[in-house]
Amino acid sequence: MTAPARRRVAIVAGGSRGIGAEISRELAAGGTDVVIGFAQDSGTADKLAAEIGEAGRGRAKAVRADIAEPDAVGRLFAEAEQRYGGVDDVVVCAGAHASQRGPLAETDDESFRRVVDVNFRGTFLMLRAASTRVRAGGRIVTFSSSALALGMPGQAVYNASKAAVEVLTRQLAKELAGREITVNAVAPGPTGTELFLRGRPPEAVEALAKQIPLGRIGRPDDIAAVVTFLLSEPGGWINGQVLHANGGIV
Repeated sequence: MTAPARRRVAIVAGGSRGIGAEISRELAAGGTDVVIGFAQDSGTADKLAAEIGEAGRGRAKAVRADIAEPDAVGRLFAEAEQRYGGVDDVVVCAGAHASQRGPLAETDDESFRRVVDVNFRGTFLMLRAASTRVRAGGRIVTFSSSALALGMPGQAVYNASKAAVEVLTRQLAKELAGREITVNAVAPGPTGTELFLRGRPPEAVEALAKQIPLGRIGRPDDIAAVVTFLLSEPGGWINGQVLHANGGIV
């Protein structure tokens, strides 16, 4: 009698809202067990985990974890290992912007600290843990941004942090040679998430949409589809790459 196939287990850091929530839903719909990492809003995270559980495919558990803290990262991996038996896939889509967008000269110390802590340090901590705890044949996806290629004024620290993410991603892809683990980054363009829309007037969003050849800003499910492809078997020959999912804006 053939043993049942082992279920895949994924950690989605920043997996309770926006793009991360769509990734969590899509993975679970395909039968993956998901640990949903969140930093603050336990109500939203627990509601998503319950929604996934009720759908009856993959299972889900919400775990509070600010990925800028090493102990919190450890909790994510420990929860996946203890509850579901191991870790196959890791998605690092938690992110932070400066509290106010503006020139480098006007960026305050707290904004710098938070952006670097979450986007750079947090990604580093997640990748460091993933490098020793993801099972052979696993998949790792980080998040850069097409804002880096656009180079628009007012996002110097954010863009610098995403450049660092791309370096870490490519480096780890090479360092994990021989374990059949892929490491890639996704670089979304303008996407209608709470983080992106916060502080942007509708006319600014419309102006951005007009710059995109496909005529609209992205939706969270547009980006989730790219991530889930990279985590899938058909995406297994893509490694050490940055995929721009932006409708053609760059």
